[in-house]
Amino acid sequence: MRITPREELDYRISRLQTYMAGAGLDAVIIVQNADLFYFTGTIQSGNLYVPVEGDPIYMVRKEHSRARMESGLKLVVPFSSMKNIPGILADHGYSLPARIGMELDVVPVAFFERYRAVFPNADFSDATPLIRRVRMIKSKYEIHLLQDAAVQVDKVHRRAMEVIREGMTDLELAAELEFTARKEGHQGLVRMRSFNSELFYAHIFSGTDTAVPAYVDTPLGGLGLNPSFGQGAGLKRIERNEPIIVDFAGCVDGYLVDQTRVLAIGGISDRLRRAYDDMIRVQERMITLALPGTPWGDVYEGCRTLAEELGYADSFMGSRGAQVSFIGHGIGIEIDEYPFIARGFSEMVLEPGMVFAFEPKVVFPGEGAIGIENTFYISNYEGLKQLTFSDQELVIL
Repeated sequence: MRITPREELDYRISRLQTYMAGAGLDAVIIVQNADLFYFTGTIQSGNLYVPVEGDPIYMVRKEHSRARMESGLKLVVPFSSMKNIPGILADHGYSLPARIGMELDVVPVAFFERYRAVFPNADFSDATPLIRRVRMIKSKYEIHLLQDAAVQVDKVHRRAMEVIREGMTDLELAAELEFTARKEGHQGLVRMRSFNSELFYAHIFSGTDTAVPAYVDTPLGGLGLNPSFGQGAGLKRIERNEPIIVDFAGCVDGYLVDQTRVLAIGGISDRLRRAYDDMIRVQERMITLALPGTPWGDVYEGCRTLAEELGYADSFMGSRGAQVSFIGHGIGIEIDEYPFIARGFSEMVLEPGMVFAFEPKVVFPGEGAIGIENTFYISNYEGLKQLTFSDQELVIL
């Protein structure tokens, strides 16, 4: 178990404070688990109070002793009620803030109202765009964690080649691969920020099930086991001459990478084979476009245009009527971080330190889906680098 270094936390807080000053905020209060982990190194229940100047205060309801052990922050204090917050601030020399930022995209309204009762005279605004901007630039420490996650997901891919057999169910394959990842230190939970977005390890399915759309904002969905979690692996049995999708999120010490590989027993149709090769071409186009200073939306449009020129206007990134408006997504502690290689992001540009998964995929209803996914980062000196490294060849067993 790695503990986030104090220097990392200090750097992250200082960058957030710079954005806060630009936005005119006196303080930001952080309560969501992913953001707590990023800024404190732990997810013990409580809130992190970040003043625009000075040391942050991590107020912990449960469990303070563990928070003290796991967090490198200087000020980690116990508290039992939100009513204690003004007194804790006063004890550390902070006056009550007039403008407060919170994670309004994820904080429940009832919870938010309790904070408004603590600071009745303050103006509240959404701090999530600031937090996202801090988190989208990965440090060398974070890149090392992502590299470890890439090693883990490569072991999953190698295990898939060993265990896939005709007649096993998609669920049985998923269980084998999840077991492999778990033994390699995967935490099990794959965090997503968007409301009602859920994911468990991966999307693993075969044949026609690869083309079943679902409620999640992903190009592939899968039937799942039942309507309560209608995505991912189901009870379909793997057959010869059909695609087997292993879209797996590796995770080490809280950090995620995303990789998709396609396997088959015997072979796949000429149409699917050609589509796979074309999705490799789309990925190659992305590599030429994804340069520092390029708008996220320009990369999206360049790759989408190529996919349409290749004949996939009605099947690229989902079947017709279920297509998503992105080809790539930032990744780190959550699977849907900045940057988004997506429609409409024309004012935000790629920068060194950004990490994103790129996943060009094609869906043919009634036949199956095909595609590739890798995780990339933008190096300060070497441009775009690929983190995931499993062999990209379509695997025929």
